[in-house]
Amino acid sequence: MTLSLSLSRSRRVPSPPRSFRSFPVHLAMLAWAVVTALPLLWAVVSSFKTDNEILNDPWSLPSTPQAGNWARAWNEASIGRYFLNSLIVVGGALLLTMFLGALVAYALARYEFRGNRLIYYTFVAAMFFPVFLALVPLFFVVQQLGLLGTYQGLILVYAAYAVPFTVFFLHAFFRSLPGEVAEAAFMDGCSHGAVFFRVMLPMARPGLVAVAIFNFLGLWNQYLLPLVLNPDPDRYVLAQGLAALSVSQGYRSDWSGLFAGLTIAMLPVLIAYVAFQRHIRSGMTAGAVK
Repeated sequence: MTLSLSLSRSRRVPSPPRSFRSFPVHLAMLAWAVVTALPLLWAVVSSFKTDNEILNDPWSLPSTPQAGNWARAWNEASIGRYFLNSLIVVGGALLLTMFLGALVAYALARYEFRGNRLIYYTFVAAMFFPVFLALVPLFFVVQQLGLLGTYQGLILVYAAYAVPFTVFFLHAFFRSLPGEVAEAAFMDGCSHGAVFFRVMLPMARPGLVAVAIFNFLGLWNQYLLPLVLNPDPDRYVLAQGLAALSVSQGYRSDWSGLFAGLTIAMLPVLIAYVAFQRHIRSGMTAGAVK
């Protein structure tokens, strides 16, 4: 009996090494990275080419980098104005979103009161509501408030769009924070507001940074809301400006200026992700582990 068991064990096929088992996953991730990064890299390279090089030799490097394409897109194509408009709208909406979202998430996570779960699940349900279904009533509401085509109107709508996800993300993060620290602060005479701003917010910094980056990426690329609520060409955000630029530059055959405008629009998103990717990972990991 012992001999047969030893023989069966000796005939058992050894399992492949772990690195070999993970090879298909790594290969799929590499393929996804190439598919994602190649169009971005091609757009950046094309922004330094002439129109003739883009049309006749699209996959080659520029013979002489044309830095004037960027200046032409920034000044003549009004990318600079659209960029400033986006900074104003997204910056204001991000500040308002983070302030309101953190307040609501903290109250729902740390205080028990009647209707707590109902309010929380209302925010969660709002995340799954398609925004295009609310465009018509939203248009009339903003118009009645006199905020159509204004920075304030877009900031308020952007914040309302991003608050549900912020509350959902930060709710779990605030629940994971140790309550003993808040109790010690109360015993030292801190008010509820002081505990929130001076104790809980600094402890929740990884989650705040992570959700702020996600909101920035989503709001910076927003197109549908400003298309409906921002008809003033002087207040176009980058997404609207690029759409208008693609039409005008296409008629003028200024493809190099169009690629330069696209690259300028992509830069803030790429810089934000590269600069804060460590904070995003740490915030996601902390919220999942705790």
